[in-house]
Amino acid sequence: MQKILIHTEFIKLDALLKYAGLCETGGEAKELVQGGAVKVNGEVCTMRGKKCRAGDVIVLDGQTVEVGQGQ
Repeated sequence: MQKILIHTEFIKLDALLKYAGLCETGGEAKELVQGGAVKVNGEVCTMRGKKCRAGDVIVLDGQTVEVGQGQ
């Protein structure tokens, strides 16, 4: 499991996918999310603007990312 630290209250799901390296572009992130390929905390999420906060777990194609709070 990969851990991504954020230094703000939240990060939007599409930005998180790019930041974590799970996709290369915002357009690709949009397609993946709207296509139902992304799970947030165990449930399919189709809102690319979803606010991901510390403690959230995102899964895409068997790759898992946990959001953590940085300093």
